[in-house]
Amino acid sequence: VAWPDAIVVYFQGLPTRRGLPGWQVEPGDGNRDLKLVDVALASLSATYDVDDDRIYATGFSNGGMFAYLLWAERPDLFAAYAPVAGRLRSSVRPERPSPVFHVAGERDLVVDFSDQLAAIEVAKEVNGVGAEARGCGEGCTIYGADTSAPVMTWIHPGAHTYPRETSQRIVSFFRGHARTR
Repeated sequence: VAWPDAIVVYFQGLPTRRGLPGWQVEPGDGNRDLKLVDVALASLSATYDVDDDRIYATGFSNGGMFAYLLWAERPDLFAAYAPVAGRLRSSVRPERPSPVFHVAGERDLVVDFSDQLAAIEVAKEVNGVGAEARGCGEGCTIYGADTSAPVMTWIHPGAHTYPRETSQRIVSFFRGHARTR
């Protein structure tokens, strides 16, 4: 268990138009998944002692795209975001700086690696961190390390996978970022 004292919620996306489980990746169509998150957070807060300044969003593939949508549509709810193998749709544009940790595989053919790099560039632009970077381990780069909204990337040599170390890296990133008001 990567973070034993955290409340962790794993959702399963409902069937999409193609019949496969998934998440909305753009606003619209009633925003069913955004509303689900709103209701789930309200229920969790009513049941548990939730630290409102330490709520995070992460997801893999379609879930990574949903994490980016949450950043754009619910910027005041989450302290940081960690999309894994996700990209931004053209209709999704975060506007409020927030810490982001993006994990991408160089050989990803499901969510094209170039689209993930483009999402990282948008995150750097929104967060105002520019190109100045420093290393943070093998394949790891952090932009704006001394800001309240850094962009950290971990580019691994794999394909469309969730590498073994991913959860630990996400937890380490999240632990370093509480929501700022």
